[in-house]
Amino acid sequence: MKKVLVTGGAGFIGSNLVDVLIGDNIEVIIIDNLSTGKIENVNKDAVFLKHDLCSIDHSKFVDILDGVDTVFHLAALARVQPSIDNPIPYNDANVNATLNVLHAAQKACVKRVVYSASSSCYGNTSRIPQKESDPVNPLSPYGLQKYIGEQYCKLFSEIYNLDTVSLRYFNVYGERMSLSGAYCLVTGIFARQMQEGKPLTITNDGNQKRDFTYVGDVVTANILAARYSMKLNGESFNIGNGRNVSINEVADMFGGEKIYGETRLEPFETLADNSKAKNTLSWEPKGNLSKWIKHYKIQLGI
Repeated sequence: MKKVLVTGGAGFIGSNLVDVLIGDNIEVIIIDNLSTGKIENVNKDAVFLKHDLCSIDHSKFVDILDGVDTVFHLAALARVQPSIDNPIPYNDANVNATLNVLHAAQKACVKRVVYSASSSCYGNTSRIPQKESDPVNPLSPYGLQKYIGEQYCKLFSEIYNLDTVSLRYFNVYGERMSLSGAYCLVTGIFARQMQEGKPLTITNDGNQKRDFTYVGDVVTANILAARYSMKLNGESFNIGNGRNVSINEVADMFGGEKIYGETRLEPFETLADNSKAKNTLSWEPKGNLSKWIKHYKIQLGI
């Protein structure tokens, strides 16, 4: 890789990826509309362009991609419940924008698109751990939309000879994760509630389990996928830690009082079978949620 585009490069995962790419002396262009990303996350050595991928002029987009060999497509409207409340803008951001990225990348002769997919495509399955070959059964517009993105990637590899790869993330946590708003994950919610001296709110009974994956491991997976020497042809890979814990256990890692609130339809358990990513991409997750929370609490002064 010499020159890359990172969509969503001002966001949580995207900005962490950009920092590593810049550290490897790779030329980076960022496209972000700052709807959820933050300008303070943007690496000063990257070229930042504020555009909305749903409405960007196609010829202009192709020009931006001139000389780019790899596109990391991380831009999205994430989270399940907001997509249920507002499915149309989510479809624009997660499906239409992805199609625009793939179309422009194909026209610009980009070598590979690395697509940020989601484990939410599996839905509520009794198959544990989840394997890439398992049936998909998304429970939300978000889960469906991210899976449609995977299918578009595969089609563009088959029809247009644009090499693509989809990385199905499992519950990413780490530096720069949101602590507020609709896009906040449970780790961010608990951190904010601890800061505010409030009890930790838990949906359902808290026994639901999640495979929490460190953002640094996700960044590594993206780079390994981009550098893989052979064509990937739209293949999907689980990017998960391979171990899961209950929400009650996460709350205990933070400490403090717990209260139980609303009931939501959500998968009871997520757990990645990450053997495909390990064997094909030589990826090895290293994050440890418990150790990270201890360090993070010190950083936040809680």
